[in-house]
Amino acid sequence: MTLAASVIDRLVANGIDTVFGIPGKQTLPLNEAIDGRDDVRFVMARHETAVSQQAWGYAETSGRPAATVVVPGPGDMNAMNGLKNAYNDNTPLVHIAVETDPEVRGRDGIHETPPETYDTVTKANRVVKNPEGVLAAVERAVETATTAPKGPVRLGIPKSYLPAATPNGGVGDSGSDEPVRPPADTVADAATILADADAPAIVAGGGVRSANASEELREFAERYDAPVLTTYKGKGVLPETHPLSAGVLCGATTPEIHEYVAEADAVLAVGTDFDELVTRGRTLEIPGELIHVTLSPDDLGTNYDPAVGIVADAKPTLAALNGKLPISDHDAAAVADRLRASVARRVDELVDGEPPLSSPGALRAVRAATPDDAIVAADAGGFRIWTLATFPAMGSRSYVNPGSWATMGSGLPSALGAQAANPDSDVVALAGDGGLMMAIHELHTAAAESLPVTTVVFRNEDYAIISDGAERDHGLPPGSYAWGDSPIDFVALAESMGVGATRAATPREVREAVADAVDADEPRLVEVPTDPAEPQASDYLSGK
Repeated sequence: MTLAASVIDRLVANGIDTVFGIPGKQTLPLNEAIDGRDDVRFVMARHETAVSQQAWGYAETSGRPAATVVVPGPGDMNAMNGLKNAYNDNTPLVHIAVETDPEVRGRDGIHETPPETYDTVTKANRVVKNPEGVLAAVERAVETATTAPKGPVRLGIPKSYLPAATPNGGVGDSGSDEPVRPPADTVADAATILADADAPAIVAGGGVRSANASEELREFAERYDAPVLTTYKGKGVLPETHPLSAGVLCGATTPEIHEYVAEADAVLAVGTDFDELVTRGRTLEIPGELIHVTLSPDDLGTNYDPAVGIVADAKPTLAALNGKLPISDHDAAAVADRLRASVARRVDELVDGEPPLSSPGALRAVRAATPDDAIVAADAGGFRIWTLATFPAMGSRSYVNPGSWATMGSGLPSALGAQAANPDSDVVALAGDGGLMMAIHELHTAAAESLPVTTVVFRNEDYAIISDGAERDHGLPPGSYAWGDSPIDFVALAESMGVGATRAATPREVREAVADAVDADEPRLVEVPTDPAEPQASDYLSGK
């Protein structure tokens, strides 16, 4: 058996059943090892940037790691974008980079790149020095990627090792899957603060999703009776139709939400690092007593000083707190309803139903036609902020969007990864036209790989959030980065790649087109023209 075949065996034995990549001469031994197997699938992308974004979407929506395989140098560096995204989002994946052979390294071999190039975009970056260490390195890579705090692991394997015979040797069990539990005394301290609070708030971040702690969050919120605000990475960890769901902390948070947090006498923050987007440049005030639960000690005290800091996993911490506090009554449903209304009231003023639709108006129509149990993947860009604030997410792993890396072009690739991970689920990708053009080639991947994703592209023919800033802050003409004089026909583009497509301009047309696309057992695209003159969500909803 070749070492390449043994590598695939070890991935499969560790629960990895999907490998995303683009084949190259260096990776062909791995592709040969996958070919013909029914327990692992190779999904071939059209650009390496999409490869790691697809694996990210797979893991975000399933909780299971995927693997990626690329050639060294250009392939590896293209994939860095998605690796950094996964690193920032604590998303587990194993990135196999076929490395330059040791005897060639340092002599400008083809595609040669210093391995340390990838140190800052991965949780761990390891290059195997000898064939005898490859299988153990694969085991350790999966373990490291899936151990909290999770993240991407890059594993460099020199290309000459792969076609050779598998060396003799065994791989032992190296660790425990048990989550990090909170100290009993800090849980007691936190419970004391929460028990004395009259107007508490819960802030739930992506760490709740990563820990599979949504049920514990719901139980705690209901028992303690506190409104739940999520971060943009935590969106959906409590379904946004739940009466205690109060909104999303992001660049478009309304003043009413910020005011409530500022007036809360206790804030329980779980699984968040309070980054710049969550706190809107640290303008979010938390004068009340803060209980901060995170797996990273470096997060404690970085932006806010906690009264109690707990370095532990979200799941056992919420369970422990739930056992410490009695059933409470803080009138939280009324608070959450008021905070949600602060968003809806502003959005209603922009939704008139006349073409071209506003982004929130188009999103309402898309949400109405999208099944509650569907998975939705949102791209980055200006329209993503509208999505964060106005498009309800229905479950912990039913909504995907990039975190602080905020890379445009991730929406469609992540949706393809989500579809590969969840073949029986409906998957919808939401993208602005600027972001989709950065990954338009992946429509062909959807067709070639029979991944029935519905892509909804919001077309305003402008990098609108950039044009808006250029006009407001730098005195450039309106629409400086628009391309209305060179319009893009997304229907024709999609159809040329084997994807059925339609254009929808009114709310009714959008609802019908999206419903038809989701029902189809094939990839589809819906193009929705939107108003290029609409305000930016971050300005409009925040009252700037």
